[in-house]
Amino acid sequence: MRPPVATLVMVGIVIGSALLVAAWFAHIGVIKQIVWQLQVWQRQPPVWLQVPLSMGGFLFFPTIALSVVALVITYISPQPEQWSRLVIVAILLILTIRYVLWRSLTTLNLTDPVNAAVSVGLFCLEMFSLLNGALQLFLLVQSRDRRREADEKSQAVISGEFCPTVDVLIPTYDEPEFILRRTVIGCQAMDYPYKKIYILDDTRRPHIKALAQELGCEYLSRPDNRHAKAGNLNYGIANTNGELIACFDADFVPTKNFLIRTVGFFQDERVALVQTPQSYYSPDPIARNLGLENIILPDQEVFYRQIQPVRDGTDSVVCAGTSFVVRRSALQEAGGGFVTSSLCEDYFTSVKLSHRGYKLVYLDEKLSAGAAPENMGAHANQRLRWAQGTLQAFFIEENPLTIPGLRPIQRLAHLTGIMHWFTALSRVGFLLVPLAYSYLGVIPVRATLEEVIFYFLPFYVVNLLVFSWLSYHARSLFISEIYDVVLCIPLSLATLRTLFHPFGGSFKVTPKGTRSDHLKFNWRLSLPLMVLFVLTAVSLWLNLGKCVMEMNSYSLGISYTRGLDLGWWWSTYNLVLLGIAILVMLDLPKPETFEWFYLRRVVRLQMGDQTFWGITSTISEVGAVILLTQSGVPSLQPHQSIPVEIELMEEQIKLDGVISKTEPEREFPMVRVDFVNVDLPRQRQLVELLFCRPGQWKRQDVPNELVSLWLLLQRLLFPKALFGRREQEPTAIAIGQ
Repeated sequence: MRPPVATLVMVGIVIGSALLVAAWFAHIGVIKQIVWQLQVWQRQPPVWLQVPLSMGGFLFFPTIALSVVALVITYISPQPEQWSRLVIVAILLILTIRYVLWRSLTTLNLTDPVNAAVSVGLFCLEMFSLLNGALQLFLLVQSRDRRREADEKSQAVISGEFCPTVDVLIPTYDEPEFILRRTVIGCQAMDYPYKKIYILDDTRRPHIKALAQELGCEYLSRPDNRHAKAGNLNYGIANTNGELIACFDADFVPTKNFLIRTVGFFQDERVALVQTPQSYYSPDPIARNLGLENIILPDQEVFYRQIQPVRDGTDSVVCAGTSFVVRRSALQEAGGGFVTSSLCEDYFTSVKLSHRGYKLVYLDEKLSAGAAPENMGAHANQRLRWAQGTLQAFFIEENPLTIPGLRPIQRLAHLTGIMHWFTALSRVGFLLVPLAYSYLGVIPVRATLEEVIFYFLPFYVVNLLVFSWLSYHARSLFISEIYDVVLCIPLSLATLRTLFHPFGGSFKVTPKGTRSDHLKFNWRLSLPLMVLFVLTAVSLWLNLGKCVMEMNSYSLGISYTRGLDLGWWWSTYNLVLLGIAILVMLDLPKPETFEWFYLRRVVRLQMGDQTFWGITSTISEVGAVILLTQSGVPSLQPHQSIPVEIELMEEQIKLDGVISKTEPEREFPMVRVDFVNVDLPRQRQLVELLFCRPGQWKRQDVPNELVSLWLLLQRLLFPKALFGRREQEPTAIAIGQ
């Protein structure tokens, strides 16, 4: 147990701030004199920070000029390259410094203790967010792409020159058998001769042991559950002997070329671990509840497209807990296995490997896919666990900020990851500050409209234009705002709770394979947002009323932003964010336990003595929806089904099934076939078709900012739960053909 330095620092800041405010209220002379001097500086800023009088009608020129430059660069270089990324980062850092100087030297309101407390508090929260963003921008120029290197190194694996033995570990706790079955089948399908598959069952279930025997893989189960997943993995490592260890969560299925693309890196004896991205074959609950599947990407996509390549460039790659390969000897040297002192055993094991001088590699190729959390409760629990586990760094020996052996650039990269969880506090502050306008009469930002146009607008607009580009089109700014607001309150509470009680709570496995036939509203997560929504709605009208009453102040030459200029717009923006965040808490029904995919395959249907030809629209492990190229399919009566034989022509998969639904009146008659009596060989064929084809998990780009904003506003006004059209086919996810 390390001294709680972070906790002491945070408590010290809070206590120090409280003492300063109390001293001001008590009219202590020194404090009043200091504040008075600061106020004088705010009202008489340096000449170089004043809006040039000569600008006149050209106040928008910096915004327009820089926007044009940003658009031209992103057009010439649609994907960030070394030169284009460097230019954009330089522009953003200059704009950030310019904005910070303006905010710190001219906009603070120190007229009285209440105004000062809110104004300075907002400024500190904003500066914290900007500092974290600036550090990430600085690190962005270090980004690395190893896909070409993988092409070269995989040749030795393909030719058989370098083929170390690999133990494939699949830790499981209580995941359903059908999920674990597809993962084992996927691991067995990997194109690599020297592998051995192990199920690590931490609940000692007899039917899982029988599953291992049926599929022909090894089964390991320990006598207790100490240290949760880390303990389970360490038990598996102690009872296996392969030179390399590949690990997949129970719901993650690798593509056939996973080991071919990753094992080659271990020809370098200094490489201890190769991490690949986490892709998902199911939509995350936020996208699904908004009805934007196949449009909004999981929030983890930003981490794997933008953050991990940066970490690779700074030698600070982190293990993500699944879809990675690690060298056994390196683990043994670093302590014999995975770190057990934190909930994030994967992260701190990475730190220990780096501390030992090993290289950790990130290969940005989608070589596996897993199940996203299936409802907002599971999504929240997963993120809260990650937050607590990461922040436990302050209390364990594997703290990347203090552990010996890391270079400054590595510590800086880890610092940004730890600081990320504190930005939830800033987000809560940004939701609360506009309420001070209406309920406390506070003006936290003193700025003229001309200053806002000259200093804030270029900073905001350029950030807006390049936000998606910098993340390799994984996330738009407006969608990112929704993801931040949805869990900002529980994450803030979890952050503070961890600082005071870092090892409280228990490990909760994210549930998978569940189904639901009805709408379910998450009151626990939504109640704080609903309270903020009501308060913000009232403040919106109060601010608007104050604005109307104070319009005459402009005729007197007073143009400080209040009411309409800032409070009213800020309240409106927060109201939209909160409204969408509350809608996200309404979990839509999920009647299907198996995932369906948009996949086009030519099929032949044999219905008695009739033969029909068609193309699959969607397909899963349990059935297919088929568009026929000819008519003649009879309509089904209630509770009626028609036996049929189906053959997927390209893969030569023959299956027995029953037609459970028909729509013969369509231009292309549609039938749904449910598979029956699927034996193990055909099940393997289906899993390999749906989950294991190399290159099938394609990169998808999010819409631009305007389209993203329009889609979000559409969902706010017409929620899918109330206005969604009746689905004609099972909800499906697009995958590569």
